[in-house]
Amino acid sequence: MAYDATKLADWQISELAEENMPSHEDWINKLGLQKDEYLPMGRLAKLDFLKIIERLKDRPDGKYIEVTAITPTPLGEGKSTTSLGLIEGLGKRGQNVGGALRQPSGGPTMNVKGTAAGGGNALLIPMTEFSLGLTGDINDIMNAHNLAMVAMTSRMQHERNYTDEQLERLSKMRRLDIDPTRVEMGWIMDFCAQSLRNIIIGLGGRTDGYTMQSRFGIAVGSECMAILAVIKDLADLRKRLDEITVAFDKTGKPVTTGDLEVGGAMCAYMRGTINPTLMCSAEYQPVLVHAGPFANIAIGQSSIIADRIGLKMFDYHVTESGFAADIGFEKFWNVKCRFSGLKPHVSVLTTTIRALKMHGGGPRVVPGIALPEAYTKENLELVEKGCANMAHHINTIRKAGINPVVCINCFHTDTAAEIAVVRKAAEAAGARCAKSEHWLKGGDGALELADAVMDATKEDNNFRYLYPLEMKLRDRVATIAKEVYGADGVSWTPDAEAKAKMLENDPKYADFATMMVKTHLSLSHDPTVKGVPKGWTLPIRDVLIYSGAKFLCPCAGTISLMPGTGSNPAFRRIDVDVKTGKVSGLF
Repeated sequence: MAYDATKLADWQISELAEENMPSHEDWINKLGLQKDEYLPMGRLAKLDFLKIIERLKDRPDGKYIEVTAITPTPLGEGKSTTSLGLIEGLGKRGQNVGGALRQPSGGPTMNVKGTAAGGGNALLIPMTEFSLGLTGDINDIMNAHNLAMVAMTSRMQHERNYTDEQLERLSKMRRLDIDPTRVEMGWIMDFCAQSLRNIIIGLGGRTDGYTMQSRFGIAVGSECMAILAVIKDLADLRKRLDEITVAFDKTGKPVTTGDLEVGGAMCAYMRGTINPTLMCSAEYQPVLVHAGPFANIAIGQSSIIADRIGLKMFDYHVTESGFAADIGFEKFWNVKCRFSGLKPHVSVLTTTIRALKMHGGGPRVVPGIALPEAYTKENLELVEKGCANMAHHINTIRKAGINPVVCINCFHTDTAAEIAVVRKAAEAAGARCAKSEHWLKGGDGALELADAVMDATKEDNNFRYLYPLEMKLRDRVATIAKEVYGADGVSWTPDAEAKAKMLENDPKYADFATMMVKTHLSLSHDPTVKGVPKGWTLPIRDVLIYSGAKFLCPCAGTISLMPGTGSNPAFRRIDVDVKTGKVSGLF
């Protein structure tokens, strides 16, 4: 049944839906699992990936559906909501459907965007567990990542305080001679903490660590999370955790987690993270939650592991990519699909009238402040002008040879005339278009979307990558900037270009993926520039090396790996009923 989403908060809808949530035994029977493949964890469970994939290895894959979006407002345009609505709509059509979503970060949960649990009647449940740590993957990743930093900083201290002979005698350690000005890693935590972006560590005496500049990033941007998103099994995880570049020594040689002899302990923390967590939509379709968000500073994809299981278990498998198609879809297309060998049948482009009005020249959208009237009253001119942004993203998807379906994620303020403008523009750009009211009506509101997606999956596509692996890093960045973002070219700072040349000339980086780091709020590097900017150049200031994940990450503009908390954060409205223990205020 659909609940009254106009009167009930998301956490209240979740509570009501949870009353009829399938039991552990129900899930085992519903999904046809063996009992040892289902790992209960309180009200939730993990699925034993290795056992399931081995048992189903000869079963044909289902249809592979990716969900992305146009360039969003700072409020987000509902990719998770659309993913869940599509899953519910396909369920209403009697299909064997499931999906894979990303685990939310505590940063946006306690800040301005909320938990990314969907919304209204297109909601992931149970919402409290999803929002507040789930089954512990992010905590395990934080421990593993920060242990690598402990290993590095303590090693630097001891090498400063002891001679080579003393190091060998005391600890059987060789000197690594780490260059404190060339440290690649920082610390992580799962909140938006701008005051920790740039710090000094090791203040005090000789026993208080090594004094140097350092930094914090948000946990889901950790290379450990990136590794989780792309691994194939536990052995792959163990190998990659030894290959992370922590720093460079004073001769320019990489110093890895393997050199620090910490990869095994990191893997011990992360051993359970390889298994996805099983949750469900508010209409009880199965959803696997694995890996993390933030495609602007990370890979931001549901994991390859979750997609591999889902494609074996379901006839239609819906997977989510972070932020807009210039970021999330581009990484899905050229990185995730390349690593997995999987080819999608269709991509759904989530679109809202609100975002199109912004791109058409509407007033600034500010989280925590009521939307200006332009966004709640009919304005066909703003919508029509803003459709250029949507058409740009449709064209990006079509360059991959994938069939696009535009989903108009409807708000109650959208008018029939505005929706007609979007539909006409989407079809003119070569995409199917479906109006969807999943937030208000659940699966019943997403039937048009479900039908359009099923129709699109029946067509052959000509999936192809944007660039060959043989292309050098700077040429790849130029290709992405021009073909996906619409830039005229790329400019590099001297340090970034020198680093790029070093990486291009070292054969061990030749097959590394290119993982762009760029704002999600604009096609350009400048979050204030909306629509489809023309006549601009993409500035690259650094290239991060994720040698365990096998990523090279060019950083555009001034984007930070640690987001900031706003002036009116969500944590001010979250509380606990001390009699029942129930959490309220999540959204």
